[in-house]
Amino acid sequence: MVLGVTGGIGSGKSTVCEIFKTFGIPVYDSDARAKALMSSNPNLINSIQSSFGEEAYVDGELNRAYLAEIVFSDKGALERLNALVHPAVGRDFDEWADQQTSDILIKEAAILIESGAYKQCDKILVVTCPEELRIERVMKRDGAIREQVTVRISKQLSDEERRTYADFTIDNSGEKMLIPQVEAVLHQL
Repeated sequence: MVLGVTGGIGSGKSTVCEIFKTFGIPVYDSDARAKALMSSNPNLINSIQSSFGEEAYVDGELNRAYLAEIVFSDKGALERLNALVHPAVGRDFDEWADQQTSDILIKEAAILIESGAYKQCDKILVVTCPEELRIERVMKRDGAIREQVTVRISKQLSDEERRTYADFTIDNSGEKMLIPQVEAVLHQL
C-alpha cells in the first residue's frame, strides 16, 4: 500500500510525515530525492545541461538560482525540467520501495498530483492549512518575502483542487491535533 502525501507549500506535509515515521512507516521524500538526483545522477545532469545550458551547473554543483530564475518565469521551461526530473524520481521511488518491508509506504511530494506521481499511489492524503498561515510559515522557514511565497503558491494546485484527489485529509491549521488525525488514517488503511 502506497499512501501519497501532498499539500501546498508550508502546509505541514513534512511534519505529518514525521509523525507517520514515529509509527514505523517508511517515508520517501520526493522533493529531497529530486534535489539529490539532480546533483548525482549523471544521465539527469546531462539532460538538464542539454536542455538548460552548461550554466545549469557550476563546478559540478546544480546552479539552483539560475535554474529557478528560468523555470519560475517560463511555464514551458518548468514543464521541460519536470519532464526530465519526474521520471528519474519515479524510478528512484520504485527502487526504494522494493527495498522496504513495511505493508504501508508513504510517498511525500509537494506536486504529487501535478506531476502525475499520484498514479503510483493506492491512496492520497492531502494536508491542508489556510493560505495566510502557509505564507507566514514559509517566510519564516525560508527567509523569503511574501511575494516570493505567493508566486510559489500560485504555481501549485489549491487545497480545493487537491481535495478532489484525496482519500484522506489532515487539517494542519492548528485547530486539531495532528497525531490523532494520523492515527485515524492509519486505522483506515
